[in-house]
Amino acid sequence: MLVSMLQALVERGHDVEVWLSRRATATDIYEYDGVRVIPSAARLDFTSQVRHADVLVSHLECVPTTAALARGFGKPMVVVCHNDHRPTLRDIASGATALAVYNSEWMSREAGVFFSEFPPTFQPTRTLVVRPPVHAKRYAVKPGQAVTLVNCNADKGGLLLADLARRMPDQQFLAVEGAYGEQILPDLPNVRVLKHAPGGEMATKVYRHTKVLLMPSVYESWGRAGVEAMASGIPVIAHPTRGLCESLGEAGVFVDRNDPEAWQTALQRLLGDAAEYRLASKRARARSAELDPTEDLTAWCDAVEEVASARAASR
Repeated sequence: MLVSMLQALVERGHDVEVWLSRRATATDIYEYDGVRVIPSAARLDFTSQVRHADVLVSHLECVPTTAALARGFGKPMVVVCHNDHRPTLRDIASGATALAVYNSEWMSREAGVFFSEFPPTFQPTRTLVVRPPVHAKRYAVKPGQAVTLVNCNADKGGLLLADLARRMPDQQFLAVEGAYGEQILPDLPNVRVLKHAPGGEMATKVYRHTKVLLMPSVYESWGRAGVEAMASGIPVIAHPTRGLCESLGEAGVFVDRNDPEAWQTALQRLLGDAAEYRLASKRARARSAELDPTEDLTAWCDAVEEVASARAASR
């Protein structure tokens, strides 16, 4: 989500730097689609760079530290929120958040309820909803034949994938390893395991082999993989989390993750009835078109520029 948002700022002519907080193998500064990336192992001083920044953007566990620097140097801070967990929302209430960006309407509403108990001083000055940007042309491929799960940890549905593969031995399944969580990778003849794929390779490595995408997640604040799959007209069967209900909309096929028989029935209906599949695929493409990110990214860039302008005016 954040990468596309930062790239949109670059396209508007802004200088954008990303300072990585987690240690990785890279030690040299590099550029990614116009964004300058500084690895933690580069041993440069982030604090000194904050002095020259117009706006600080942060998310997840980096928010408390960034908020402290923002207050200390008098810089406006933008927080991008990927979940409605209480620690995430509590970190925004630092008195330094000029703009809070939520990835869905339901999260924005939840945050509004949370912050209603705080004095205005601690609430974000402004809020905005930016749905995780998915440019459909980058993900559109001809679908394959497999039933796919992306990230096979328990909370994402690894156990259900294994159950369905045993129930449907004649159907090919694709298990894509996730970047986090203990992976449940079935050792079954009808399950092909694929290593974790970077976002830019999902279309060629995952979706071109996929006929139906499974999203039996315990929690999804949005559900980017489902939106990516719909760009190719791939139907998505999902557990009805609030994020998935909002992102998939009328195109989603919703089944309770604790009812494997219902998942088997939904799969067999899609895979065994060509007319049913065509209709589901048509709905998926229509929903993908509805989620074109152009307006959201324009609003995002406008908001960041307004935050920077407000600071300049106050000076």
